[in-house]
Amino acid sequence: MDIIKYDVYRGPNLGVYISVNDSVVLVPMGFAESKAEKLAKYLDVKYLYSSIANTRLIGSLSVMNNKGLLLPKTAFQSEFDFLKKETDLEIGVLDSKFTALGNVICCNDKGAVVSPWLSKRDCETISDVLGVETVQKKIAGFNQTGSVMVANNSGAAIHPEADEEDMKVFANVLGVKVEQSSINNGIPYVASGILANNNAIVVGSLTTGPEIMMLTRAFLN
Repeated sequence: MDIIKYDVYRGPNLGVYISVNDSVVLVPMGFAESKAEKLAKYLDVKYLYSSIANTRLIGSLSVMNNKGLLLPKTAFQSEFDFLKKETDLEIGVLDSKFTALGNVICCNDKGAVVSPWLSKRDCETISDVLGVETVQKKIAGFNQTGSVMVANNSGAAIHPEADEEDMKVFANVLGVKVEQSSINNGIPYVASGILANNNAIVVGSLTTGPEIMMLTRAFLN
């Protein structure tokens, strides 16, 4: 598995605009085809143009693993229908006032760490659509759990100030080792700059050598 640097819209915030699993990478409408092809090649998946809630913020607004894809209630019916037709995923809608789902849910194929902001009913929907058990917990004092942790099925990177005891809980839920890291030269919101599936890790272009080392420890060792 490689760690590759990449840019989106001339910036390093890949995770805001893009979502990926082991079969597909969802890229925004208008994204350059040559860049979509290159990204799909890095991640060893096909690419699919989409929008969510008529925006380019696919990574921030949705959550995806290899079983399912969760959309916010602001997603359009046409977007739901398109994704259901074009993917083999279970497509679900989370009826919550918190619509930036990527910011409040971190998941892989084994588990999900969910913001305490979400309700128990929300957690049931998450479990049903993604096929995972959930745990609700802040990370380093943040309710935005999806912003400060990224996981695949071999590892997870978490906010550099995350509590060691909490990390043990997350490691148990996600079934992987969890390592502290930052991204893009010191940004603690790791999800903003990382695309992770079980084939490769793509990171923002400002990611430093020491951060690559931390990510190697998280995902590759």
